[in-house]
Formats: sequence, structure tokens, C-alpha cells
Amino acid sequence: MPDMLVKLYDLPEKQTLVQQLAQQGIMIKRGMSGDMHRAVAFVEEHFNASWRNSCQNAFARLPSGIFLAVRDKQIIGFACYDVVVRNFFGPTGVTDACRGLGVGKALLLECLHAMRSDGYAYAIIGWAEDAQTFYQRTVGATVIPNSFPGAYRNMVALD
Repeated sequence: MPDMLVKLYDLPEKQTLVQQLAQQGIMIKRGMSGDMHRAVAFVEEHFNASWRNSCQNAFARLPSGIFLAVRDKQIIGFACYDVVVRNFFGPTGVTDACRGLGVGKALLLECLHAMRSDGYAYAIIGWAEDAQTFYQRTVGATVIPNSFPGAYRNMVALD
């Protein structure tokens, strides 16, 4: 479960994918304070308590550090940044029913572009688990050797 490194100055464009999703009725948006209770409930229902805490933390700053994928006024995916430690992307997740549509890729690109706008040159994708190939293919991420447990080493329990 290594961390991965992404060059933010060399990201693919995002607008084409965001527009394609919009044509399918899927909106990618930055979370607003009024979205917090729904976003936190979504993450807890579909993922886990640790990710719920990160999602809640994303709303502690303005603008928030969370992007949401919404279809028919229902959240179908989310992605956070700067919630575990600064300069980290994640956690992120999409409902099983909506995987394969490009939602995860759009959420990733929105977050990474926002991180670049915030002044970061690089981002760390924390605890990449089974998504290493996706991150390599999508944004050219590279594995950081010997990076697990890294920033997570002092957690009370690793989920």
C-alpha cells in the first residue's frame, strides 16, 4: 500500500471529461458547507468511518478540500485532498454502480488541478492500494519506495 507521487505541472486537461459527464447528467462540483451532512453520510454508508472523518475534515476549510460527483441530486462519488496531511490526495471513492463511467478520473483531476492552483508542484496519493495502475495511467503517478505506512504510521489503528 505505497504512496505515489504526481507532478502537478504536467497534468492532463480535465474539461473535456467533465463536459462528457455533464452530458450524462453527472455534475462534478466542489463541496459547499450545505453539502457536508449528505457527503459525510454518503461516505460512511458506502465506504468506512476513517474516510468519513476525512470527508468531514475536508469541509473545515474554505474553499473545501472535497469534490463531489452528483447525479439526480444524489452523490455518487467523492474525492478529498489536504485532509490527512497537507499535499495528500485522498480518500476517494465512487459507488459500484457508477464505476467505469470516468467519474473517478474526473474527481481525481479536479482535486489535482485544485492542488496545483493552491500552489503545489507535486501531490502525494496516499495509501494507493489496488489503484496503482489507474494512477499511473491517468496522471503518470510513480510509486514512492518504502512509503508505507508513512504518514499513517502513528494512527491508533490502520483500517
